[in-house]
Amino acid sequence: MTTQKQMVLVKNNSGQQQQQQLDDKEDEMSRSAIAMFRAKEEEIERKKMEVRGRVQAQMGRAEVATKRLAEIREELEALADPLRKEVSMVRKRIDAVNKELKPLGLSCQKKEREYKEVLEAFNEKNKEKTQLVSKLMEMVGESERMRMKKLEELSKSISTLSAE
Repeated sequence: MTTQKQMVLVKNNSGQQQQQQLDDKEDEMSRSAIAMFRAKEEEIERKKMEVRGRVQAQMGRAEVATKRLAEIREELEALADPLRKEVSMVRKRIDAVNKELKPLGLSCQKKEREYKEVLEAFNEKNKEKTQLVSKLMEMVGESERMRMKKLEELSKSISTLSAE
């Protein structure tokens, strides 16, 4: 029995040693796996920080570009506003002048009609005057001829009376 006990003890010892070795291997594998896991986690964290840094840098550039674009838009609006205001003022003034022109145009047309009527009346009166002056000249001429004829007759009568 002793040999058997020794064998059992040796078996147990060797089983324990094997178990111990297995446990040690498992512990080592666990530690190795944990170390690899931690290394991967650290690498992931490092890459995450790199990406975060690039994103922050890109966001900073985007903010700068956004500010610049806002400034450019403000400058464009500042350029457009005075022109828009001036154009609006000119258009309003044109509308106001058009409103003033309409009655003036109507008044002008009315005055032109009146002028044409008065001019026509003036021309008719002038024509009548010319006819009357002609008639007067004719009458004066006729009157002078008649008076001359009468004077000649009277002169002949006086001559005949004196000769008698």
